[in-house]
Amino acid sequence: MSKLPAALPIPQRGQPCSCGSGKLFELCCEPILTGQRPAATAEELMRSRFTAHVARAYPYLHRSYAGTASEAYVELPDEPAIGWTRLEIHGHEPNVQPDLSYVEFSAFYVDGNQEFVLQEKAEFRHQPSGWIYTRPVRTGPAPVRSAIKVGRNDPCPCGSGKKYKHCCLLKSA
Repeated sequence: MSKLPAALPIPQRGQPCSCGSGKLFELCCEPILTGQRPAATAEELMRSRFTAHVARAYPYLHRSYAGTASEAYVELPDEPAIGWTRLEIHGHEPNVQPDLSYVEFSAFYVDGNQEFVLQEKAEFRHQPSGWIYTRPVRTGPAPVRSAIKVGRNDPCPCGSGKKYKHCCLLKSA
């Protein structure tokens, strides 16, 4: 039986940052969360948003999401405290278009006696004030690409020069 990972503690100065960058909190996400500087990249904003979830910095999450950034933040009486355990960044596609980037990630959390994962490919836009999270492009794992299907009338992939239906299709039947 494997041991369940512990939820990350609220980030503190002098401790490694919750985002998994390997940097100290005060040199990584803290200046972004406190507004001392904007995130330099979409990936940095994603990491700071994960750290904000761990730190329960809900006003920052509100400000860094395009769907709520222009509205006043209203604190909910019972914000749910999720036990986040780690963040894995799978890919960062910077400048897909000018001022548009994607970050693919997995955020792990514990609930009860089980660990779960939130997988997402997220879209970020650069605005004059800095990067902002706009929307999930995909939730769940990346689709698995299967081999290209050869049509009956396509050239046979074996290189014979014949149509597939007159070559290897007959052999596989």
